[in-house]
Amino acid sequence: MISQFFVLSQRGDNIVFRDYRGDVQKGSAEVFFRKVKFWKEDDKEEAPPVFNLDGVNYFHVKVVGLLFVATTRNNLSPSLVLELLQRIARVIKDYLGVLSEGSLRKNFVLVYELLDEVMDFGYVQTTSTEVLKSYIFNEPIVVDTDRLPSLGPAALFVQGAKRMPGTAVTKSVVAHEPGGRKREEIFVDIIEKISVTFSSSGYILTSEIDGTIQMKSYLTGNPEIRLALNDDLSIGRDYSGSSGSGSVILDDCNFHESVHLDSFDVDRTLTLAPSDGEFPVMNYRITQEFKPPFRINSLIEEAGPLKAEVILKNYAEFPSSITANTIVVEMPLPTYTTRVNYELEPGAVGQMTDFKESNRRLEWSLKKIVGGSEHTLRAKLTCSQESHGNITKEAGPVSMTFTIPMYNPSRLQVKYLQIAKKTKTSNPYRWVRYVTQANSYVARI
Repeated sequence: MISQFFVLSQRGDNIVFRDYRGDVQKGSAEVFFRKVKFWKEDDKEEAPPVFNLDGVNYFHVKVVGLLFVATTRNNLSPSLVLELLQRIARVIKDYLGVLSEGSLRKNFVLVYELLDEVMDFGYVQTTSTEVLKSYIFNEPIVVDTDRLPSLGPAALFVQGAKRMPGTAVTKSVVAHEPGGRKREEIFVDIIEKISVTFSSSGYILTSEIDGTIQMKSYLTGNPEIRLALNDDLSIGRDYSGSSGSGSVILDDCNFHESVHLDSFDVDRTLTLAPSDGEFPVMNYRITQEFKPPFRINSLIEEAGPLKAEVILKNYAEFPSSITANTIVVEMPLPTYTTRVNYELEPGAVGQMTDFKESNRRLEWSLKKIVGGSEHTLRAKLTCSQESHGNITKEAGPVSMTFTIPMYNPSRLQVKYLQIAKKTKTSNPYRWVRYVTQANSYVARI
């Protein structure tokens, strides 16, 4: 199995390091970081998640800015090791509450105890937070979440008129609150990552949704949970029967091992006893056509000798009651572009522009976009040579990343979240949120 496991900061500092087999050189962390930081192979600027260097296979994932890395000289399944790294990160987050460089440094004794139970001589023993509770005895040192960066509007959990910051979920599943009491609550996230490709005329060429229902429970005693979804939910590409035009149709889905599907075919209700920690209740995929949240129009044309002009417009096609945030629009420019001058719309607030000279890329950042609004960017390019009419072939496509809280294009809904163990004196808090993110959002020129 794996030979080493380590966690690096964005600066390359070695925060956690565990050597399980001793068959890979000790300086592998430094070798790895130097290779990743200055990666220039295959005409790519970022290192792939798996690569080989001097006979050593390196696997890595980036989680909240930290690099989780495994090394081995064996020929292992990349998907297996990458999934293992993700699960180790999730287990550490479950125990620490907050996954950051500071929390790892404060809790290094607990982290090493977790690693010794998760792995033995490089072989996986368990990645279950529930199982590990029987073997882990160190208490986490709580990190002050007030010092963490603001999560913004995307980190608001909503239950009716109640609102609470997302930092409420950044607590350990094993640590007790002041006074020895534990607040009874459960969090459910419906996270959808959408992939859309537009033609140069604005038509949708491909569209897909990769969704997950994520749950994190702080309930004592692991009570039974009933999670009800849309009544008109259909699974499979057979659109016949009672499925109407407004129904939610999933191409396929899979469920966590703790989910019971006895009544799912009857009333679309999932029954489970949630274990401690965060886990995906259900993963699903949709390729049926849906309305994308943004429409992008782009134009690039010559504006004289050694001059060109780019016009980018994006339209927010979701309700005005919803706000998208952390929007970034990028567009590769011709390799002979030497300078870019930007013109933002009058009164533009919270917008930034940049020209990445290293890779000739235009970047347009918007702090937030309200539904129903339209935003335009004009960029005047100065070139070192004439394009000879090929400028549209040498630029683009336009790509976009964003996060939209309390919105999901699939219309999958949690109708109710029922907890079996509930008394007059104890009514657990239930928080549900919807988040849409761009997985691949591209418009051709």
